[in-house]
Amino acid sequence: MKSLKDIRLSLLDLVAVREGGTVADALSIARQTAQHAERLGFQRYWLAEHHNMSGIASSATAVLVGHIAGATSTLRVGSGGVMLPNHAPLVVAEAFGTLAELYPGRIDLGLGRAPGTDPMTMRALRRDRHESEDDFPRDVAELQRLLAPEQPGQKLVAMPGAGTNVPIWLLGSSLFSAQLAAERGLPYAFASHFAPRFLLQAIDMYRHNFKPSAQLDKPYVIVGVPFIGAPTDAEAQYLASSTYQRVLGILTGKRGQLPAPVEGFMERIDPQAKAAIADFLACAVVGGVETAQAGFQQLADATNADEFMLVSDVFDSALRLRSLDIAAQAMGLTAPT
Repeated sequence: MKSLKDIRLSLLDLVAVREGGTVADALSIARQTAQHAERLGFQRYWLAEHHNMSGIASSATAVLVGHIAGATSTLRVGSGGVMLPNHAPLVVAEAFGTLAELYPGRIDLGLGRAPGTDPMTMRALRRDRHESEDDFPRDVAELQRLLAPEQPGQKLVAMPGAGTNVPIWLLGSSLFSAQLAAERGLPYAFASHFAPRFLLQAIDMYRHNFKPSAQLDKPYVIVGVPFIGAPTDAEAQYLASSTYQRVLGILTGKRGQLPAPVEGFMERIDPQAKAAIADFLACAVVGGVETAQAGFQQLADATNADEFMLVSDVFDSALRLRSLDIAAQAMGLTAPT
């Protein structure tokens, strides 16, 4: 049984725009949150690429990675992830190569295979491009070449980028990226914070088929964990109602800004909606320190994860920082208060 102290703790941020708030507010909260996570001893802080969504301010992911890296000093900062179908590999290599030169040894490049948006927006991002399933492995391989040391006679060179060896991570919620990460010897992050169905199957496939590479000699697994912490379980459940409302909006096609918490929200909705939210958040940990510790341990026992990447969207930004305090205590990063 893996001890929680042996599992690294990180944070994924979609830079939620809160109801009644602005994009500028969301960006300021992200900066403060990253600085707080760094003080607590978190390993990394990733930002997710999504487009054309009123409640998410992380669309210019590389720009935000630089902003957060510049506001911190030890935290690894990266993308969780860049949605590769939306971008030419050379542009990604140059952007993250520049970041690696600005913040040496602190930048991660997480890559996703989905466009992270609707078909109309996808066309607007990359006009007249028709993606196939074969494009993603080819694009990943091209990125690896562009970030590796320049070879004699190499005609296409990312500048900046060549020789930075920015660590590439593959992200996924199905078996496709797990298999590719194993074949390429890359670290793997499973998106169980919103699609937990294939979690155990995917990480088992990844570990079983893993081939050591120049980047990684043994499998490394990150598991996404929705998390809301508070001094009591009851308050944590109340704060989590913001997430429950957001998830219901995603499931019903009514995306919006992060809503304020509502007392007794789950008791007010119909059983079908309640079950759908529970399925979406099957890996969620919600509660006080003891409940959080038990939830994290259960997830550790099931997955043998090397790292938990939390998604903790609390409406009140100060209580979000407190939620991270609870997680750090539960995971043994900091002493109980």
